Amino acid sequence: MTWFVLLLCITAAASASSQTCVPKEVNDNPWVYVRKVQIGCWTSFITEDKAEVHILNLNFAPMVSMSSSGLGSSGFSWIKLRQHQNFFTLEMTNAKPMNLILTSPDTAYGLFNINADVNIYINNNTKLGLHSNQHKDNVHREDFPTQSKEELVAWATNKFGGVTSFTTIQNLDNLTATATKGTKPGSPLCVLKNEDPSEKNFIRIDSAPSTSSLKSCFPQLRTPAAEAELHIINIPEDASIRSNVSLRIDAKKTMVFLRGPQGTIWTLLNPQHTQFGSNNEILLPSITHTIPPLLTLSSDSAEDVQGKALEHFKATTFTSYTELRPEDSVVLLVLGKKDNAAVIETVPETVTPGTTNAPAQMPLMMQLYASPDYRSPLDPNTKVQSDKRIYAEISGHTFGDIVLTIKVISCFVRSKGQCPVKKELPFIPETCSLGSCPNSTRLSFSLDQLQELESTTWDLECSVKLCHSEKCGDGGRVKRNLEVTQPCPQPPTPPCFDFGLPGVLGIAFGGFLIGVLLIGALWFIKIKTGYPTGLDISSTAANLPGCPCSGAKRQPVSTNPSPSENSSANASIGSTQSTPTSSMA
Repeated sequence: MTWFVLLLCITAAASASSQTCVPKEVNDNPWVYVRKVQIGCWTSFITEDKAEVHILNLNFAPMVSMSSSGLGSSGFSWIKLRQHQNFFTLEMTNAKPMNLILTSPDTAYGLFNINADVNIYINNNTKLGLHSNQHKDNVHREDFPTQSKEELVAWATNKFGGVTSFTTIQNLDNLTATATKGTKPGSPLCVLKNEDPSEKNFIRIDSAPSTSSLKSCFPQLRTPAAEAELHIINIPEDASIRSNVSLRIDAKKTMVFLRGPQGTIWTLLNPQHTQFGSNNEILLPSITHTIPPLLTLSSDSAEDVQGKALEHFKATTFTSYTELRPEDSVVLLVLGKKDNAAVIETVPETVTPGTTNAPAQMPLMMQLYASPDYRSPLDPNTKVQSDKRIYAEISGHTFGDIVLTIKVISCFVRSKGQCPVKKELPFIPETCSLGSCPNSTRLSFSLDQLQELESTTWDLECSVKLCHSEKCGDGGRVKRNLEVTQPCPQPPTPPCFDFGLPGVLGIAFGGFLIGVLLIGALWFIKIKTGYPTGLDISSTAANLPGCPCSGAKRQPVSTNPSPSENSSANASIGSTQSTPTSSMA
């Protein structure tokens, strides 16, 4: 029994030790690395001929001298050039039409590969050596200022009308232009400020990371694949500089525990699918809101910080632990696996159904329903009739433990095709309690205005704001594909006349007037024509069938008269015939 208890104690101690680790100085941390915050800008400016204007300010470490025989024009050696520590490449065959201004205070050599729509401008006295096998005529030399960034921006604005972006890069290795527009919605004015160059999705930057005093370790017990990774970052109390640390999280499905001395401020640039906890204030720039400390932790020892992180997130292990001693008051940390670094997503032309297009904002999704009970979601490929009312639910993931509400600002639909049509879509907010639909909002809209349009494929897009404690910030946009069909035509129904009492009385009076007029017309005809002379009305009536006067019976006239009648008739005839004779005599 004693051996059994001892075995349990040893097992428990081994399990506890496997949950923590001791940090050591490392040259390369696979999860967390430091980038120096640079000066730059990003605007919506574009020239009248649809060209962008970009400025690259390149800074390099001190150069190791090389013999002129290796870099001379007569004995040029690509191999020695590539071995030069201040060597960089520009891959811009997929770039949009642009004017690219290159400047650097250091001596460096670059190999560029551009298309015909890219023009490069360098200073007459530049220390940059550019080489290429094509489009050499697209490299222009100008006399522009190089000592002041503001003066350089003013020169570019005077020459081209504005500046699309100003980017400062430290120790550039390779810069690749993506097939994405280099503009950013908003102001066209370039105002220089601190920024993270990696957020510019129209270029992909590969550079040597900045050196800094980092200690890190990784526990023996690995995080299960189904669970979110937990990363711990600790700034010890003996750090000489109190810093504002900006953290860009490239890894998804992540938990982050941030610990620092009092006065440290952590700024989370893109907390997608991220839960966090900290003993310091956390700033969310997407909604310009500061979150107060979520916990209390005075000890800065690695064991105490690791244990507090496991307790806060109710986790069994963590992925990485990092100790940072900042060398500057403004520090940029990047969290993400270097071997599988996430590339900032761009907005494609074909939008994935129900996804958002703002990678730096809280991820949003839109689901459509056919009824107000929100129980039967519509498939993304389902065609919706334009005469039906559609119900939508927009939901998102929360930032850490805080509760954010989603407020819809506007919605519109845009047809797909060569000549897109954009229509504003009025909507009605639907009631949605916090218990029935947390972290989401509901609305409904009608597609009646699309009945007269020929297009059947549309993009439904809504702009939203994220609110917390009555403070709201831009939440980005959420898009959804929409297939619309016209309703089936109904056969025409015969009109049904509903006569009321006035109608019936009108018809009766009209019939009465028609009868009076007809009788009057017959009476007028009778007066004007009258009866023919010599016509025996009674005898005529006797022969007319249906006449009331023909009802009396008459004696039939015999065709064979009696002799007495014949004799009297003859005498009468004879006397009649003799009269003219006597008168003539």
